Amino acid sequence: MKQLDISEDDVVEKFIVGSGKGGQKLHKTSSSVYLKHVPTGIDIKCQKSRSRQDNRYFARIKLCEKLHASIGDEQTKEQQKIEKLKRQKKRRLRRSKQKLPDNKSI
Repeated sequence: MKQLDISEDDVVEKFIVGSGKGGQKLHKTSSSVYLKHVPTGIDIKCQKSRSRQDNRYFARIKLCEKLHASIGDEQTKEQQKIEKLKRQKKRRLRRSKQKLPDNKSI
């Protein structure tokens, strides 16, 4: 966060109750972390771990990645995965169309 000149005063941090699979422990404790960078309006919700401290760490990493991507016009790892899946789907669709015969000749 120091490399991107982000101060802790610019970040709003809240602890919220988690959702999804995880059972009674997850629904009773507020271990999910919600971070919002006020100047840019970027918000992050992290629930990777059952530990609040781990989630704080992961949320800050995600926030730094998003801020770095927005500043440097670089894609985050998640965006790269999404783009790769889109390219793979296009390629599969194109190949399947090539394999099928045209119905016009019938």
